[in-house]
Amino acid sequence: MSNASPPRFGRELRATATLALPLVLGHVSTGLISFVDNVIAGHHGTRTLASVTVGTALMWLPMMVPLGTLIALTASVSQLDGAGRRHEIGPLFRQALWLALGLGLLMFGFLSVVPLALGAFGIAPDIIPGATAFCHAVRWGAPAMVMFFCMRYLSEGTHWTLPTMLLGFGGLAVLAPLGYVLTFGVGSLPEMGAAGLGAASATVMWLQALTFAFYLGRSRRFAPLALFSHMEPPRWNVIRGLLATGLPIGVTVLMEGGLFIATALLIARLGEVPAAAHQIAINVSALCFMLPMGLAEATTVRVGHALGAQDPAGVRRAAYAGYAIVLGTQLCSATVLLLGHDAIVSVYTSDVAVAALASTLLLFAAAFQFPDGIQVMSAGSLRGLRDTRVPMLLATVAYWGLGMPLGAVLGLGLGLGPQGMWAGLITGLTAAAILMGARLNWRLRNLPPPVASEAPPGGTLT
Repeated sequence: MSNASPPRFGRELRATATLALPLVLGHVSTGLISFVDNVIAGHHGTRTLASVTVGTALMWLPMMVPLGTLIALTASVSQLDGAGRRHEIGPLFRQALWLALGLGLLMFGFLSVVPLALGAFGIAPDIIPGATAFCHAVRWGAPAMVMFFCMRYLSEGTHWTLPTMLLGFGGLAVLAPLGYVLTFGVGSLPEMGAAGLGAASATVMWLQALTFAFYLGRSRRFAPLALFSHMEPPRWNVIRGLLATGLPIGVTVLMEGGLFIATALLIARLGEVPAAAHQIAINVSALCFMLPMGLAEATTVRVGHALGAQDPAGVRRAAYAGYAIVLGTQLCSATVLLLGHDAIVSVYTSDVAVAALASTLLLFAAAFQFPDGIQVMSAGSLRGLRDTRVPMLLATVAYWGLGMPLGAVLGLGLGLGPQGMWAGLITGLTAAAILMGARLNWRLRNLPPPVASEAPPGGTLT
């Protein structure tokens, strides 16, 4: 490194942290929405919490693909911005909206029919009605959520992350009272249980999407991009390019998220107490994950911007800065889980059996904080480099070639229960951290000087 590198690296650390802070807070607000759902459900009853556990898993299973696919818009927009081609951002965004609408409708259909298969999954019969009611209520918000994330990824790609935070906490402020009222019933409103939480969540999704669209249309910051000046019909060559870039990301996200969701569904076969305890532990883990996720998204933007500006040294600085920050956040998360697991669980439930098991599972969660942070940061940097196909294969091997088989054998085959399933999670995340880190290291060591004609944003990738 040259003599100028340390101060440049310090500036990159500050730039990444500044960009990431609203993203992290926005993700925390999203995690707190799930926290509110689980606290309300847990106080309504163990069966309601178990039903929401399964319903939430079924909601996020299809959600992983469209949200992961559309996140390619962040890297594409940041590269256009870095290359001085801002006039191309609006047309690309409008095509992404068409893609988002289609993916949202597919999600609606999935949530309509997938509860019919719960019996075949071996889910406890007393959980199925509540889980079905939750899915059928929340499905109405699915198109809105996908459109919201499309707008969010556009904003983040231009280095403007504040709306993610503000709209996240705004949604939380609406969901908490609305979810309580619809779940427990107040006055003339009937008690809806799990269905009430689904309906409240769908309402919040639409409010967030409509507010974001209004902001983008009226904001002076985005006026030069002419985002909603007109709406072209779908251009399939652009949409195909977005899919070529984003679908491997969606599959990669699905591989990791599917590992957690499949674990939740398998644990639900063991009964209400394991399902409820797992939901508490996984919700806390998801809150911790908001830190590295926000940092990874910020790093995607910084890496993509440097790539668009044809600055290989800047690409490396952005990736290394992301690693430096995420190691610190994961140390904090692991320490909190190790020292405060009992106190954290007490917020969720007063059921002694559920609390004891959930507290134990949080110790497992502490163990995977570092590999989880490393793998998501590596994946974020690779997205900025528009390298998505190889990471997709690596994620498949780590999560489904190692993590899930081991968890199933330990948890179900050998009778270790939820603890065995969580040992599988740790194994899968550790393998992903090693493989993704090695891939990123190879890309950074062999980074060629970018050229403008190498590949248009949204095109095919390595």
